Amino acid sequence: MQASESYKVPSPVQAFQLEWMKERNLSITIKRDDLIHNVVSGNKWRKLKFNLLQVKHLGKTGVLTFGGAYSNHLLATAHVCHSHGLQSMAIVRGDELNEKSNDILRQCAEWGMKFRFVSREEYHLKDDFEYKNELKDEFRSHYIIPEGGKSYLGIIGCQEIVSELEGDFDEIWVAQGTCTTSIGLALSCNENQTIQAVPVLKRFDVSKEINDIMKFAGFDSESVDQVLSRMNVHSDYHFGGYGKKTEELSNFILKMKEEHHLDLDPIYAGKAFFALLNYYKNSNIENRKIVFLHTGGLIAGSYLK
Repeated sequence: MQASESYKVPSPVQAFQLEWMKERNLSITIKRDDLIHNVVSGNKWRKLKFNLLQVKHLGKTGVLTFGGAYSNHLLATAHVCHSHGLQSMAIVRGDELNEKSNDILRQCAEWGMKFRFVSREEYHLKDDFEYKNELKDEFRSHYIIPEGGKSYLGIIGCQEIVSELEGDFDEIWVAQGTCTTSIGLALSCNENQTIQAVPVLKRFDVSKEINDIMKFAGFDSESVDQVLSRMNVHSDYHFGGYGKKTEELSNFILKMKEEHHLDLDPIYAGKAFFALLNYYKNSNIENRKIVFLHTGGLIAGSYLK
């Protein structure tokens, strides 16, 4: 999947400044990956890019992947497959659902995605070796992309983000779901730069998730230790858990839109940007060059009730 006129890459950047930040010489640059594409935006494009190239290299005619009812990943996968003449199949968490359960699933279906709705117990097997082998046997013409694009190729795609940043910086703030994006960022940063990760899931064991993903993707222990050493985790900004939001978060997102013309979703970027501003406003830290990675998610986020 090559970048073309329909994919805005490198994604643009914009400065963000508040009065109290000026006084402490804090600068924020927002990396607008949400503007890469109107559907396949943010880290979804980064994580799909090399996976889709692999689909074509192997001569597969379709993609099989996994997701929940409001998955940005499913939406992006369905659109990309439709655009490239590929079949798409999704294993969806929740056997009470159907393709008309919400606007996300309806849109995916319109782009030709087929679904298998499974129980939450079966969905937990999505990374199980034997379970995936059974799916490979059943869908021989499909290439399997893990949930959220978390794979070696997804990590490699996210590594490109740092190379697009001009000038020096001290840290990158990013929302954390599968950890794929933050791993790619950490592998690309130097030893003096840190990744400030904001998990959007409640009680999320970041270290275990990173270790599991990287080992499965073929990285050695030294690389895992390198990533973990460059990452600070802010685990208190999930606002109730994945897909949950509060009045405080909703008001913050509205304020950013009205006062700064910055659109944020309530699932990922809204939580991470809230965490960034709250962290620095309640600290005495000075003289920092900060990058905030806007990972997209606005479409699925708009359907969150």
